[in-house]
Amino acid sequence: MSNQVPLRPFLPKDLLGLRELFAQSIEELTQEDYDEDQRAAWAAKAADPQEFAERLSGATTLVVEIDGEYAGFGSLKDNRVVDMLYVHPYFAGQGVGTAIADALETLAKARGSEEVSADVSDAAQIFFEGRGYVAQSRNSVPLDDQWLMNTTMTKKLAEN
Repeated sequence: MSNQVPLRPFLPKDLLGLRELFAQSIEELTQEDYDEDQRAAWAAKAADPQEFAERLSGATTLVVEIDGEYAGFGSLKDNRVVDMLYVHPYFAGQGVGTAIADALETLAKARGSEEVSADVSDAAQIFFEGRGYVAQSRNSVPLDDQWLMNTTMTKKLAEN
């Protein structure tokens, strides 16, 4: 399905929609792994529009828009770190995350990286494991007055 998902670069006009998608994805897709206060602290990472815009534009950020709706986005930082990968709950399980991850890994490899890493939420760990990522370390991340756990995972990019 990856070739059917329309990927394009992040544009400044995407900011509001991606901030909303970020919050909705966290709120609805991570409920089993993080409590309400943790989700609120995490979603607050997009509260400052300028800071969030700088994070998105400071990396290679790809956006998926389907029928005028934001379906997902992901960013590759330093050509080797999957910094963000978020899918709108409505589009979860439809190949959007896979298409974004495929594209980010392809970009990393094309730019000379032999491996990619990501700090993966507990909710997304199975997705990344299914893509060949291997857990390296557990992390406690302080956000406001909350602590969130995630896992640093890496994937070797195959030689072709």
